[in-house]
Amino acid sequence: MSESKKALRNLIDLLAIEKEEDYKQYQAQFERSSVTERRKNGVSWYPVRITSEELGYGDYLNIELERTQGMNEVHQFGSGKNIELFSNSGEPGSETWKFQGTIKQVWANKMRISFKTDEMPGWTERGKLGINLLFDENSYREMIVAVQKVMDAETGRLAHLRDVMYGEEKAKFNKINSKIEMPGLNKFQNDAVKLIDAAEDVALVHGPPGTGKTTTFIQAIRHTLLEEKQVLVCSPSNIAVDLLTERLVRQGVTVLRLGNPARVSEEVMNNTLDVKMMNHASYKELKEYRKKAEEYFAMAKKYKRNFGPQERMQRNLLYTEAKQLLKDATTLEDYIQWEQFENAQVIACTPVVSSGRLMREKKFKTVFIDEAAQALEPMSWIPISRADRVIFAGDHCQLPPTVKSKRAEEGGLKYTLFERVVKTQPEATALLRTQYRMHEKIMNFSNNMFYAGKLLADESVKDNLLSFDEADDLLIKPIEFIDTAGCGFNEEQNPESMSISNKEEADLLLKHLGKVLAQYERKPCKPISIGIISPYKMQTEYLKLALEEQEYFKDSQNHFSIRTVDGFQGQERDIICISLTRSNDRKEIGFLSDTRRMNVALTRAKKKLIVFGDSATLANHSFYKSFLEYIESIDAYRSAWEFVGE
Repeated sequence: MSESKKALRNLIDLLAIEKEEDYKQYQAQFERSSVTERRKNGVSWYPVRITSEELGYGDYLNIELERTQGMNEVHQFGSGKNIELFSNSGEPGSETWKFQGTIKQVWANKMRISFKTDEMPGWTERGKLGINLLFDENSYREMIVAVQKVMDAETGRLAHLRDVMYGEEKAKFNKINSKIEMPGLNKFQNDAVKLIDAAEDVALVHGPPGTGKTTTFIQAIRHTLLEEKQVLVCSPSNIAVDLLTERLVRQGVTVLRLGNPARVSEEVMNNTLDVKMMNHASYKELKEYRKKAEEYFAMAKKYKRNFGPQERMQRNLLYTEAKQLLKDATTLEDYIQWEQFENAQVIACTPVVSSGRLMREKKFKTVFIDEAAQALEPMSWIPISRADRVIFAGDHCQLPPTVKSKRAEEGGLKYTLFERVVKTQPEATALLRTQYRMHEKIMNFSNNMFYAGKLLADESVKDNLLSFDEADDLLIKPIEFIDTAGCGFNEEQNPESMSISNKEEADLLLKHLGKVLAQYERKPCKPISIGIISPYKMQTEYLKLALEEQEYFKDSQNHFSIRTVDGFQGQERDIICISLTRSNDRKEIGFLSDTRRMNVALTRAKKKLIVFGDSATLANHSFYKSFLEYIESIDAYRSAWEFVGE
């Protein structure tokens, strides 16, 4: 057995371990807990009240519900996740009291859910209702099928791509076409498009923060469509798929966005299969077929068991007619669907959706995979198994894929196909070097730590500040590190969620941010965007509540976002404040040691970055030691003692 096949065999074993751990965590949070415990763990809302119902796109029923108890409790619900609505009025063992759906939107205490039905079950009007988070096996099943398919391939493009990805064969390239110049792209971005054009097997766009990865990817897709009728575009993130869809449509590309409408943003809803079918000239005819079929079935069911030959014949005629109408409806529906696929230049979806029923027979010359450095290797193989060549975009120096099992992670599941190709086929990588987001001093630490100093700040941003007036002492420095060492700002751990918070550090952050904004607002100025980041959810929850309680921030015209690091991936703000949170005598920093996540946090700010942390806790780690040295070198260090008693 070749080394690549052995590695793939190992991947299947690691997926089994990961699935077991994922389900184990699900069971611990859900099946073995009471409703009260599940509520505390954030996997249940109970009780809830349905506040509105409306028929959505493609005959999906959308309901809005709200919590009536446990307001503002931390939870794990998010858009796109599967849930079940349940009632305490059901009989034990009966399935009629549970109803599965998909979350469309979540707010603090409200949720919008999409159900594949046109009306709610009757039991939802009785007893108390609740919401449970469901375990989803489908992605594991599809990943295992894809990896097995790759492993079993003996000849053909899939076997060849496998051997290229694992470095057993060299990636092939045609001659670079130097005449390719996409308007609006810089030299490095155009070089990436040229490499993609020449690639026969694989090419990667390595896009560090602010370098225009998505812009480059969009233009590469457009250029590819000059030669190919249709391409497949995927990302493990629904948000990224929606962004690509929106940007491509804006460029005049016809996109078919596949996936559950509950997982699709409103901005791209018109590009989904459901909506395109509803807007088709023959859709009314399709609905009429189904409506008549239902009427005939209903009429046939009205006949009693004891009836004569005439009634029996009439019932059979009604059933026959109903079945024929349903058959005609299916034929028409298949044709409408076929037409949507036939007319689309781009099929856009997540990797798991690319393996669905509607895509079973589809093959593509090229598949584009965005955010590929966040996709588990088995996830990437799902769409690749449908294509002759693959184009990746991502940054393996930012957020890694989520792996729940430590054993699976250490066994190699944490490594992505993107990372593998960077090592095995370095000539297939195009690095985007010009960044258009942040001040040069904000960029430089990450540039040296992760990108070998190769990034260049564009002239339009390299000296960008909140103010150029020397009197504005809080605005003219692009970076500040505020050191809480020795202040007694000790972290606290929640015994149930095990998350960390540091209330004194959070209070100091808001106090200092208020002073920065007060100085900024002394002059006529436009509202700006502010992001507050902590790696710990408990800290972000405390910051949200503390921010809401302060009148100064309530009256502000500026836009505030408070999230964990993952919530800011791909985003930017004028000001970013980071609460590192950890402060203890043991010098433990937990998952602050995941430096790729910290790279994301440190590269979101455009004009000002303020980091709060305890140097005594942090400095034992080489990454933070280097960060503190960088802070000293640019004269950006301040002690929290300067603010105590103010």
